[in-house]
Amino acid sequence: MPAKKEPGEGMNVDIKLVRDLAAILDKAGLSEIEVEDGDRKIKVARGGGTFVSAPVAAPPPPAPAAAVAAEPAPAPADDHAGAQKSPMVGTAYLAAEPGAAAFISVGDKVAVGDTLLIVEAMKVMNPITAETAGTVKAILVENGQPVEFDQPLVVIA
Repeated sequence: MPAKKEPGEGMNVDIKLVRDLAAILDKAGLSEIEVEDGDRKIKVARGGGTFVSAPVAAPPPPAPAAAVAAEPAPAPADDHAGAQKSPMVGTAYLAAEPGAAAFISVGDKVAVGDTLLIVEAMKVMNPITAETAGTVKAILVENGQPVEFDQPLVVIA
């Protein structure tokens, strides 16, 4: 039986379940997936991140457009046709460790499977590898930058 929570303490989230749902969402080409287990409901959606609520409650209101416009962000995915996108929410790192050389630079040739960068999510370092071979045309994120699911990271042509 789960331990009793004190008032104000956050809920326990099964991160493996959330990742499994995100993988299913990606492989099936769905825009969202939702599961319920008793009073716990987990919803994973593209572009909106991961929503977890218990008991079932209304989702938080979307951020105002003005706040998003005020923050410098990479151009929309439409402006980067064929860009390799982030498979998760996390923090992008362009090198294996501080002070090390970046995995890639603009103009480098990459092969399928070459490491482009790392996205740290939940203290796990996830290598992002090239899905296509070609030349790096643009790196759309900076070292240490937070990234969202499906955000363009690198343009390879």
